[in-house]
Amino acid sequence: MGDKRSSVLRPIFCFVSLFVMLHLVYGDLSYSIPEEMKRESVIGNIAKDLSLDLRTLSSRKARVNVEGTRKRYCDINVNTGDLIVLERIDRESLCSKKPSCVVKVDLVLENPLELHRVTLHIQDVNDNSPKFRENLIEMEIRESADKGNRFSIEEAHDADVGQNAVQRYNLQQNDNFILAVDSNKVELVLENTLDREKQKEINLLLTALDGGSPQRSGTVVIHVTVLDANDNAPVFSHAVYKASLPENSPPDTTVINVSATDADEGVNGDVTYYFGHVSDDDVNVFSIDAKTGEIRVTGVIDFEDSSSFEMRVQAKDGLGLTSYAKVIIDVTDMNDNAPVIYLNSLSNAIPENVSPGTEVGIINVQDRDSENNGQVRCSIQQNAPFKLVPSIKNYYSLVTTGQLDRELVSDYNITISATDEGSPPLSSSKTVHLSVADINDNPPVFEEQSYSAYVTENNKPGSTLCSVTARDPDWRQNGTVIYSLLPGEVNGAPVSSYLSVNGDTGVIHAVRSFDYEQLRSFKVHVMARDNGSPPLSSNVSVSVFISDVNDNSPQILYPAPEGNSLMTELVPKAAHGGSLVSKVIAVDADSGQNAWLSYHIVKSTDPGLFTIGVHSGEIRTQRDISESDNMKQNLIVAVKDNGQPSLSATCSMYLLISDNLAEVPELKDISYDEKNSKLTSYLIIALVSVSTFFLTFIIIIVGVRFCRRRKPRLLFDGAVAIPSAYLPPNYADVDGTGTLRSTYNYDTYLTTGSRTSDFKFVTSYNDNTLPADQTLRKSPSDFVDPFEDLDPSVEVLLNGENSVAHIPDLVK
Repeated sequence: MGDKRSSVLRPIFCFVSLFVMLHLVYGDLSYSIPEEMKRESVIGNIAKDLSLDLRTLSSRKARVNVEGTRKRYCDINVNTGDLIVLERIDRESLCSKKPSCVVKVDLVLENPLELHRVTLHIQDVNDNSPKFRENLIEMEIRESADKGNRFSIEEAHDADVGQNAVQRYNLQQNDNFILAVDSNKVELVLENTLDREKQKEINLLLTALDGGSPQRSGTVVIHVTVLDANDNAPVFSHAVYKASLPENSPPDTTVINVSATDADEGVNGDVTYYFGHVSDDDVNVFSIDAKTGEIRVTGVIDFEDSSSFEMRVQAKDGLGLTSYAKVIIDVTDMNDNAPVIYLNSLSNAIPENVSPGTEVGIINVQDRDSENNGQVRCSIQQNAPFKLVPSIKNYYSLVTTGQLDRELVSDYNITISATDEGSPPLSSSKTVHLSVADINDNPPVFEEQSYSAYVTENNKPGSTLCSVTARDPDWRQNGTVIYSLLPGEVNGAPVSSYLSVNGDTGVIHAVRSFDYEQLRSFKVHVMARDNGSPPLSSNVSVSVFISDVNDNSPQILYPAPEGNSLMTELVPKAAHGGSLVSKVIAVDADSGQNAWLSYHIVKSTDPGLFTIGVHSGEIRTQRDISESDNMKQNLIVAVKDNGQPSLSATCSMYLLISDNLAEVPELKDISYDEKNSKLTSYLIIALVSVSTFFLTFIIIIVGVRFCRRRKPRLLFDGAVAIPSAYLPPNYADVDGTGTLRSTYNYDTYLTTGSRTSDFKFVTSYNDNTLPADQTLRKSPSDFVDPFEDLDPSVEVLLNGENSVAHIPDLVK
């Protein structure tokens, strides 16, 4: 039949535009199209007819829903706006013999929800030929039948409607019968009496013709047998029988009884009942009892599939005379269909920053039942930030009612319930899964408000100091944290030259080796940034504290060993036990216990004569000086710190027990170095020359100072002349550690006693230090002229308030 339909439809498809009609009804669309259009055929341009922009169709997710069926007969091409045929549309299967066949289509647009009703009027195409139920009709007629007698014939059936249905019949030319046709039946009319002796059997060809173009036809052969008797055909009590049947009636349910009577007697009056033409879909739904005419249910009665049935019933007597009646069965609807929930549109993932009232899905609820049985109410669970808003007809919008937060709830399972108005009511439910899409709305948060790292000095470059950790509750790249150092400077150098941070783990490494003596602590800032768009970040401060290591030996400031230049102190012969002779001054660049210094005499000329303060470094006499003591005393002092392990330094202190230079028989190096003997001679000559030349000025200066400050003082019993030139300005003072405090004041001093001795020119020391380069060093040749008139064996010691030689004045 498919080939036959194709041959018939070919000229129709060529002129399909002639069958397409468009008109607007209350803002909706209505198209009239022929059935059996080819797939992908264009029904109409729905975008143009509704004045919709093509971009709107795509952005608003335009789609087509067909009401009342699960088949998608048509769809919309969002690129062109055309409404196209998607599946075969067969009017006969959709609407059967109904004079009007309508398919209702909904065009749905989202954001906001917008519904356009599109009505498709399916026009019949002459794609079915008239067809008799049987190819051969057997009839038996008595020869005594009178002229004008009528004999019923079952009419032909054509699935098409209107003009394409059966329009007329033609009977083959013969001598005995003519054809009588009205709206309900087809009959053979006996025009001339029959003569069994002349012709016992007659074959007639009956043709049924429809009104389609091209015209279609169907034929049947009527075989008439001429008999001797049987004058009466069966007669039904009603021409049309009507019955009402609830859907879902069980098999064997009695629908109706048809009855026909025959006036003949005996076998000629026995009536047998048969179904006439029954459609292929209904042939197994009902059965008829051949003897009683009782029609029963044998199949499934479904109101939604067919709301009524129409069939022909044949009554036939024993010798073949027949009559026909029509049976119409109306099916009443029962509430046997629960509502069906369709998710026509649902966002795959809802951004968590959507505002309340945002539409996230469209729900369509359909109930195939009719009237109250098909009225549906929808509801949603109350424990979710969503609600259903009735929209158009049986559509609902699923909208948000509050702010979403993916970090709190990332998924929702929403149960939608639908209940109809039937009795008893039927309901159904559907669970909708909604995912909340992440938005980069959370910056990384550090686990601590600030971080501290502790590292010992002299660390290896690349060593790990600490690690910082930041958490970002966002998802995927929005929650991926990258660490970096914020630009800055430490001691004038870029932060990156001190530290580095691993961008993935947050582990902070030292780039260089730190020196506690140069840098004790510093602070940097680490930034944690996510990979969102736009990225969010937060900062945290990291304080790095450098701990001291005992890596610096004590540095002896006085006496300062400067090559072969030796410092010599004069000790008066009258010094008593406990008198301050000199002081060893040392500092340690380390801190804490690493800078706690202790002083020890490790070697001396006379071990019992001098002692040194363990923590102060002050050298004092242990007893009174006696005549038997060696004039030249040599002390070797060790200065140790308290670090682990302990570091130390040593120095030599040279002491001359004498009241003045004149008592010194000769000036020569205490170390008895043969190479320095000549230099010592030159120094003695220079000292004597300088003393003679400036004697007058010294007397004046001593007098002035004597007048200003008449405070008697024991020689060497209070302060020792210690030059401030040996105190570097960067050393801190530490109480009780042996380092020099700023409250000490020492007088000026002049030391001689060797051929390589130095002259130290200092003022009183208080809070200011004197750079080491102000120490005046003289070679022996520089002192030849000033001391050439002095006795070379004389040593000069100027000490105390009344005998101080101010070298700046001498220079003047």
